[in-house]
Amino acid sequence: MAKAKENRIKIILECTEAPGTSRYSTMKNRRNTTGRMELKKYNSVLRKHTVHKEIK
Repeated sequence: MAKAKENRIKIILECTEAPGTSRYSTMKNRRNTTGRMELKKYNSVLRKHTVHKEIK
């Protein structure tokens, strides 16, 4: 049997420059990434790449 995916959780990334304008959803491994994730993603309202941080 395959191992259950209990370590992978769904998270939401929100733009830090203009909160509420751009959100992305993704998965992360709880065991390998214990802190909050930060990724550069595209914000279509601002028309540029910005830093998106994990919210709960």
